[in-house]
Amino acid sequence: MDGMAKTSTTTQGLRAAIERSGYYPALVAEAVEAAVGGEPMRSYLVHQETTFDQNEVRRHVTVLVLTGNRFIVSHTDEQAADDTSPTPYATTSTESVKLGRISSIVVSRVVANPEQYKPGTLPREIVLTIGWGAVSRLDLEPAACGDPNCEADHGYTGSSTADDLSLRVSEAGDGPETVREALAFAQSLSEATADTGR
Repeated sequence: MDGMAKTSTTTQGLRAAIERSGYYPALVAEAVEAAVGGEPMRSYLVHQETTFDQNEVRRHVTVLVLTGNRFIVSHTDEQAADDTSPTPYATTSTESVKLGRISSIVVSRVVANPEQYKPGTLPREIVLTIGWGAVSRLDLEPAACGDPNCEADHGYTGSSTADDLSLRVSEAGDGPETVREALAFAQSLSEATADTGR
């Protein structure tokens, strides 16, 4: 009974957070709920971002949901009228990832005055990067040897980085509560992926 009550509360909390974002809430909620299905939610995060593209203001919302078995990512973007549509439109996509596929969770914290840092102090901003192998970034550069006079072609060297999702949340732009929620979600996801490795 407690699990059902918590699920109901989490579902209601997610709907309320989507409503608060004010960004096509009916569209976003329907897409997320369809992806989640009947599976109980453990945690969620709703993040709205506004960007400026030349003379246009564009909004984007990302919804992250953690269930017992999956990590669900939903993105919704608005687009201005263009050649394909005479009216503005929105695009919503959802991706469902099995927890066992998540290979990397990186939480980068930015803190002010680190010499005065006290445990529990909220970071000024965080960047949450999650990788599961769908998208990788390859950074290449010419390889070289130790001889400064060498003119031989040594090929290339580089690194591959999992970069499926990167989400920046700041106290100034999003508010302290959103930073706190992002940290809590990252911790829940980290704990869930640790459980799948056992």
